[in-house]
Amino acid sequence: MKTSAMIAAVAALLCGAATAAKPVDPLAPTARWSAYTAGRGQLPPMGWNSWNVFASDIDEAKIMGSAQRIVSSGLAQKGYRYVNLDDGWALKRRQPDGRLIVRTDRFPSARSGANDSNFKPFTDRLHAMGLKAGIYSDLGRNTCAEAFGTVDADLPQGNVLEREVGLYGHIDQDIALYFGEWGFDYIKVDGCGIRDYAPTSPRVTSGKFRAVGPFIDSGQVSRSDIPAVKAMFQQINNALVRDNPDGDYLLSLCVWGAADVRNWGKDYGSVSRTSDDISPAWGRMLVNYDSAVTRALYAHPGSWNDPDMLHIGQSDFDAGHLKEARTHFALWAMINAPLLIGTDLRKTPQSLLDIFGNSDIIALNQDSAGNQATIAYDTSDVQILVKTLASGEKAVAIFNRGSGGYDVDLTAAHLKYRDDAPVTLTDLWSKQRKSFTGQIKLHVDPRETLIFRTRGTRTLADGLYLSEQPGRVNPAVDGVIHPQADPTIFRTAAGWTGTKGAGDRPIYAGWGGARADSAPYGQVLQIAGKPFPSGIGILANSRLEVRNDRAARLTTMVGVDDSASDKGHAVTFAIYGDGRLLAKSAPLKWGMAAQPLSANVGGVKLVELVARSAGADNAQLPVSWGDAALLLR
Repeated sequence: MKTSAMIAAVAALLCGAATAAKPVDPLAPTARWSAYTAGRGQLPPMGWNSWNVFASDIDEAKIMGSAQRIVSSGLAQKGYRYVNLDDGWALKRRQPDGRLIVRTDRFPSARSGANDSNFKPFTDRLHAMGLKAGIYSDLGRNTCAEAFGTVDADLPQGNVLEREVGLYGHIDQDIALYFGEWGFDYIKVDGCGIRDYAPTSPRVTSGKFRAVGPFIDSGQVSRSDIPAVKAMFQQINNALVRDNPDGDYLLSLCVWGAADVRNWGKDYGSVSRTSDDISPAWGRMLVNYDSAVTRALYAHPGSWNDPDMLHIGQSDFDAGHLKEARTHFALWAMINAPLLIGTDLRKTPQSLLDIFGNSDIIALNQDSAGNQATIAYDTSDVQILVKTLASGEKAVAIFNRGSGGYDVDLTAAHLKYRDDAPVTLTDLWSKQRKSFTGQIKLHVDPRETLIFRTRGTRTLADGLYLSEQPGRVNPAVDGVIHPQADPTIFRTAAGWTGTKGAGDRPIYAGWGGARADSAPYGQVLQIAGKPFPSGIGILANSRLEVRNDRAARLTTMVGVDDSASDKGHAVTFAIYGDGRLLAKSAPLKWGMAAQPLSANVGGVKLVELVARSAGADNAQLPVSWGDAALLLR
């Protein structure tokens, strides 16, 4: 990490303006929802992106051909509206004025003079089709294709300065061009330019590129300059607000879970990548899914987890593997991931279009409540995911990750329904209905995901547990002061590095963050030997923001979780309503019984739950808000 003085200097240089000072006490209530709500990301974006199928070999015919298929197939009517250019569109940065020039040999509609170009005719054409237009850039001077691409014809041309087509040093200029002049609606911002151009890298020592940073280290979060990366995204946000007075824009952060972005990405963009790039391989899909599925409390209307684009249409997810393709789609829908198609729609068979076009499953992804599914049952081979819908119904997905079939007992308790009342299941693939009371046995084939819409009688009759509504709960401060790699998540070697070297190791930051119905490191919520099937697990010295609509009371059982190894420090729990203290516990230590805590929150818009301790190393001090619930009376 850089010294504080160096960080301040970098931030000032990159932002061009001083950023707001942080509160002296980050646990002090603010009465303000702090997660990102700017732009048009109130629902997960849906559409198409060029990268998975074409990489940097893109042209106007390919893009427009897929756009036309989105419309003619009926996908546009079902919500697929963004058509996003990825890397490969830029020819050079014109000198000396720094204006970006489009590859007009590949995008002929952008021709505008001998040494100029204009994407406005291209975006106008997409808009006339009822679609939105997206573009790609990088935080650095150069892009990912320039770092790793092997086809020179696809890369920016010219001298060193002309090939610098990324945002670094040009944020305000480029955002004004993309949105104010060219009419784009969406921008994906990559991070290779601030990771892969270190002074000692061969691409820099060769003289072909200038050094930047590195500000991100994918392998070691401790070597990332997180304040500098945040400062760059803040400047992008400032420019987006200035150049989009109607608020019609969407910002996608693509730094692959590095720099602890899964902690702060929700505060800086509508979409935040939680993993490295996906590939059309079953194992790789699992890695990307795993990077997001435990992060339900970090996704809300306006700010979504992004395990990367759909890779349906190739290899393990092609028309010969419909079971795997359906699973991929169902999982992305349940965890509220962006539904961005990554195949050549001009050649996509109807069987795959039917998957993309399943309206009942799309509805789960686009549900206005914005609740990412939470894990109700978890093993190495089988998982049960449950999400609460705006209608009060629930969706459930039973996912078989393994190579053998399973007979799975789905219980009413998994759904937080009463076990003495009937539950109905509607299969969202076959449309068949089933009903049960208490539990039902369902067979799940290898790599299959059963997905249902359900109705039942809630266990909590007069309200909802907080873990049932993660879209309304934001870990503004999650207590993680020592970001760590997640030991459960690995990069897969196939298709990336081969089998040379030491193999793939855990690299993703975010381990130990807030969890729904789980302690921060994956254990069952438990206080002094008493388990809690519902609740929020988080580290001490944390602050949760909870949006309240009609609830009259908040109730919970609080204490230090049994998974804590710090047995000496006490934790005090407090409930605030619109900034006012409503209730406070006595200091509680490990081994002490859970204590009830409740507050009248009638008329309160924002409830804040604060767990405060004098403990210095909060990785040792998980706490539980057991059975935390908002009640109507």
